[in-house]
Amino acid sequence: MKTAASVLSEGAEQAVSDLPPDAESLGVIHSGPTAVGALTKRAWRDGDELARICPNATALLSNAADAVGGQKSGARTQLYSLANLSDLERKLISEVLGEGEVAGVVALPDGSLAQIREAVLAGIWRVRIGSEPAHEYVEIGAIPQIVRRAATDLTSPDLVIGSAPDGAMNVLPVLAEIRERAHAWRPGMRAHVINLTLLPMSAVDLAFLQQSVGNGPVQLIFRGYGSCRVQATGVRNVWSVQFFNSMDNIILDTLEVGGVPIVALAAGEDFEDSAERLHEIIKAYFP
Repeated sequence: MKTAASVLSEGAEQAVSDLPPDAESLGVIHSGPTAVGALTKRAWRDGDELARICPNATALLSNAADAVGGQKSGARTQLYSLANLSDLERKLISEVLGEGEVAGVVALPDGSLAQIREAVLAGIWRVRIGSEPAHEYVEIGAIPQIVRRAATDLTSPDLVIGSAPDGAMNVLPVLAEIRERAHAWRPGMRAHVINLTLLPMSAVDLAFLQQSVGNGPVQLIFRGYGSCRVQATGVRNVWSVQFFNSMDNIILDTLEVGGVPIVALAAGEDFEDSAERLHEIIKAYFP
């Protein structure tokens, strides 16, 4: 089931179809699969010189390493603005953090678009809001808060179920289940998963289901050997979660009723691992 976020502005359509957003659009340089690239070797000979030239970036990385080490999966996120960083410092931040497998776009109430990308270190995110001049920051947490806010503020609290079209088989009971579960769900409760792959749903059923739940403001994609696409629907607390194989064929199609799907969230052990790795990277840059 496709639930592309049609609430995004017309000018954002290209960004949506091109998920994950390219590194250039996020102000991120390509540093390959590891977080330590060649920038330092190319530009500086020692860590003292690097720290002297990039003091704000040095402080931000140190603070982020300490923050991610103490972060909890359900805790409030921590933000570090890039506004006071020079272009050189931004490049250093980008090289150290690298580009992970998770990226996405979020539509905002004012019509602007936010782009997010997780670093190679889980639980550390780069967020860019708007175009030039863009507001950019590093965020430490399970998922950027902007995702949760948009999924709550820009979705409907109710699911309106209309008359099923000719040829529909099982869509009305599924819609009734979604509405009941969405109304009953509260923070802290386990998510309820509806496996559309296993249900006897006709093409008419699926089309009416998509029409009924609508499109929401959040799209996330996770790249690996295959991919996972997580999209908010137009109904609050209802998400489309789809898994694809390496040929981009869908292998599991679900609707999840609850908070941000757990597949999109960094876990407690991720924070601990990322803190350890980031401290090691900082030592490599600033021996």
